[in-house]
Amino acid sequence: LCLSVSCRDPLLPGLWAHQGTQPHSIKIEGDITLGGLFPVHSRGPAGVPCGEIKKEKGIHRMEAMLYALDQINSDPYLLPNITLGARILDTCSRDTYALEQSLTFVQALIQKDTSDIRCSNGEPPIIRKPERVVGVIGASASSVSIMVANVLRLFEIPQISYASTAPELSDNNRYDFFSRVVPPDSYQAQTMVDIVKALGWNYVSTLASEGNYGESGVDAFIQISREAGGLCIAQSLKIPREPKPGEFDKIIKRLMETSNARGVIIFANEDDIKRVLEAAKKANLTGHFLFVGSDSWGAKNSPILDQEDVAEGAVTILPKRASIEGFDLYFTTRSLENNRRNIWFAEFWEDDFKCKLTRPGIKLDSDKKKCTGEERISRDSSYEQEGKVQFVIDAVYAMAHALHNMHMDLCPGHTGVCDKMDPVEGRLLLNYIHSVNFNGSAGTAVLFNENGDAPGRYDIFQYQMSNTTSPGYKVIGQWTNNLRLNMEEMQFSGGSRQAPDSVCSFPCNPGERKKMVKGVPCCWHCELCDGYQYQLDEFTCEICPFDMRPTENRTGCRPTPIIKLEWHSPWAIIPVFLAILGILATLSVVITFIRFNDTPIVRASGRELSYVLLTGIFLIYLITFLMIAEPGAVVCAFRRLLLGLGMCISYAAMLTKTNRIYRIFEQGKKSVTPPKFISPTSQLVITFVLISVQVVGVFIWFAVVPPHTIIDYEELRPPNPELARGILKCDMSDLSLISCLSYSIVLMVTCTVYAVKSRGVPETFNEAKPIGFTMYTTCIIWLAFVPIFFGTAQSTEKMYIQTTTLTVSMSLSASVSLGMLYMPKVYVIIFHPEQNVQKRKRSFKAVVQAATMSTRLSTKSNDKQNGETKIEPDRTQ
Repeated sequence: LCLSVSCRDPLLPGLWAHQGTQPHSIKIEGDITLGGLFPVHSRGPAGVPCGEIKKEKGIHRMEAMLYALDQINSDPYLLPNITLGARILDTCSRDTYALEQSLTFVQALIQKDTSDIRCSNGEPPIIRKPERVVGVIGASASSVSIMVANVLRLFEIPQISYASTAPELSDNNRYDFFSRVVPPDSYQAQTMVDIVKALGWNYVSTLASEGNYGESGVDAFIQISREAGGLCIAQSLKIPREPKPGEFDKIIKRLMETSNARGVIIFANEDDIKRVLEAAKKANLTGHFLFVGSDSWGAKNSPILDQEDVAEGAVTILPKRASIEGFDLYFTTRSLENNRRNIWFAEFWEDDFKCKLTRPGIKLDSDKKKCTGEERISRDSSYEQEGKVQFVIDAVYAMAHALHNMHMDLCPGHTGVCDKMDPVEGRLLLNYIHSVNFNGSAGTAVLFNENGDAPGRYDIFQYQMSNTTSPGYKVIGQWTNNLRLNMEEMQFSGGSRQAPDSVCSFPCNPGERKKMVKGVPCCWHCELCDGYQYQLDEFTCEICPFDMRPTENRTGCRPTPIIKLEWHSPWAIIPVFLAILGILATLSVVITFIRFNDTPIVRASGRELSYVLLTGIFLIYLITFLMIAEPGAVVCAFRRLLLGLGMCISYAAMLTKTNRIYRIFEQGKKSVTPPKFISPTSQLVITFVLISVQVVGVFIWFAVVPPHTIIDYEELRPPNPELARGILKCDMSDLSLISCLSYSIVLMVTCTVYAVKSRGVPETFNEAKPIGFTMYTTCIIWLAFVPIFFGTAQSTEKMYIQTTTLTVSMSLSASVSLGMLYMPKVYVIIFHPEQNVQKRKRSFKAVVQAATMSTRLSTKSNDKQNGETKIEPDRTQ
């Protein structure tokens, strides 16, 4: 460290040698000295610490501190009788250089050993004690503030920044002496997260300039978005400090690898922003990306110069600020004559007015005009107040208010600085800084939280070109702990009012579930809930209950329609028509037989069994109506009872007839004695015994399983749920239906066997051959019924086909019996009554002998018809 020393000149006693000066700092005398750190110059090229002067970020901000000091020192109510001084340093926008410069602030706190220092005359030197800096205003860049804060905290010197927004500076353990009047980037990141969500995005990329500001800003954005949920980062790219040629083209190419992520969150410096926009334009991607920029972009024109079409629609944020009119008046009146305290003002003057000041020994550049000194800011050059001027003023005032409150508590009633504030204790001053609460230069409250951060207050801008007479940034909202965004005021590329989509996957349609991509919670594939599934929630498909089917959009379930065979259905009309014809025909036969009950033909056909058989035929036709009628407990009971009963009655009667004939002629071969049980009464008893088996079986079925209806949802449940139907039916399965008919089938087969055995009986003898033909035909009908009935078990028309097949088969079998056994008799009775006369009676023996002889003769001759004599056996035997 350099020591400022002086010795007495023996030739000029009482005079002091000229004190050493520091050419890179501004010194303002005062009772209490504040430090100041400003980027007066830009970063220099390799090997050179400082580059060109920075007019806005450097001179404007530094002059804002000088302006604030003037205002405070002239205020009779704030620090009365105490003058604030300053030591202002240039950081040259470089953290390492700023660290070297900031050591000036701690010189007074370092103990120095001067015992070995002597003047040339041997006397001890008079050591000028450096001024003690009680607090520092600055720095600007976060990287500089971090570097300086690490030194200042060692010496307990409070620091208030006007522009550093890196989130890590909120760490109260590492940077406990650091405070700031601007909100940290964590608030900025929260604002950007809220903007992204307001735009309906869930998939964005991030882009950061290498360094504390860019990287910590993006880290805060990623952290907050992760905590908030529902937002994914497609890519997080970093722009190197010294980008190589083509670097920005590579960045755009990488961003296009996830082209769905059209939103780009950018924490970058002005130059990097400009070059990103240039690369996007070069890649012909104008309008593809929508940028959400941090406060380093703000409402500045320099980053978008000549790239306005690419930047159209960009949303940027800036800490809420106001232009300080007093500063404008102050700064525009600065000149070379009245601003000599600013050692860099002459350099600013040359740059601002594009002229050259003459200096002794320096030749004037012929390319530049000579400065006259009469130039005026804003009149002869463009001027716009730099955005952070307000915060510089607020930072100085915050330090002044803390000192004022400290003075009021430690030095009540004392004029000037009292002993308790000489020196000022840094940690105590820090407590007073954190306790300040006053209206700042823009009229908004200046205060700090426990981490030394100012509250977040942001204006939200959008760069708009279309549908406006003056392209530029337009305020579209603000953020103060929560977002207030005027979506109606926003417009995007080409003047569109609709925000572009920036999503990994678009929302699934109703009835589709999300199948998440592993590791990327914002990306998914949409899968249709197929079959009988519906969308339970956005991730799950569930199967509808068995009695329901999914809605058309598959977002829920709806009852499955219940159907039954309707009377007007084509499947019902044909069976009903056949049944009606059959019933009419049966009634006609019955009426004819009743009317001609005592005629020979009726008596010869066996009146008793004929009426029983006709009753069975009638019931077979009647079952058609029960099979088509709407199922109910009564209908189901009658279905069970009559389904097999009609056939059972018919085939029991025919079996009794064929068995009687067979027994008669078999007995006749052995003796002339007639067989037992061939009388009409015996025949009725045998028939009713056979029928009773069916009736008893049905009533046992009633007792075990009472008749009831069911709705079968499985039978008609095809892959397409729109075709699904519930079938209202009786509780009769296919198996139980066949079981119900099985006894009748046994009777039918047995009857057929007897008919075959009786085939040798003369064809005109007592219905033997008509019964045989009836049974042959009936067997053929039922053999055709079985494959049709069971072959359609998987058909969607099963209910219709099986019901129709069953009823038609039964009607046909009844019609065959009716047609072959009774229609010829009715024909003779009605149209040939002359044949319906009594024949002479013959004995049983004669009948049997004649029949036997006829049989023998018919086997010997194939050409002649023998036994033409019609023989009527005596039915009374």
